[in-house]
Amino acid sequence: MLAELAKTYEPSSLIEKRFGRYDIAFKTDEGGRPILLFMGVKDENGHIRGERYARRLKFNDAGEVLKDHWEHKGKAIP
Repeated sequence: MLAELAKTYEPSSLIEKRFGRYDIAFKTDEGGRPILLFMGVKDENGHIRGERYARRLKFNDAGEVLKDHWEHKGKAIP
């Protein structure tokens, strides 16, 4: 899962995928890095019911990543 989230995608977009038995959706920042993750099972309306995670990225002055970790933010209920 972390290898999938380490890739870069289309900037400022919502990407939906299937990962194993989970449906995942993540929003990307202006650099195309996933920053908000929803993981669970899609309901009949297409919303993911499960867990929500947020990514913390900290950069130095040269633009290199100093810290990169995911925080659990609770239930993902639309």
